Amino acid sequence: QVQLVESGGGLVQAGGSLRLSCAASGSIFSINVIGWYRQAPGKLQELVATITSPSDSTNYADSVKGRFTISRDNAKNTVYLQMNSLKPEDTAVYYCYAEIVAVRFHSGIPYWGKGAQVTVSS
Repeated sequence: QVQLVESGGGLVQAGGSLRLSCAASGSIFSINVIGWYRQAPGKLQELVATITSPSDSTNYADSVKGRFTISRDNAKNTVYLQMNSLKPEDTAVYYCYAEIVAVRFHSGIPYWGKGAQVTVSS
């Protein structure tokens, strides 16, 4: 069983910063992809940023490039999202996502966290 637990959401004024964390725990051999998606009220879920193993290549939504930075601590199975220059349109529930391999040579299985609310006031 694998769990993804997010932390670090909250309320911030436009132009401010927040850092989200997501810790993966449980039966983990490796993590193929880990990152963040978000869903704003009345909108579809969208990719924010991901890191892909083994190269640690990153992928960002155009709307957050230059403002958000994704990073990971492999020893802690934790991914971070540093969000700077926040805008009201960044307001959403941010979900941690990870594709996790529990046993060597097995396929990765997708997991989702419960979400962290980020609210940016104007």
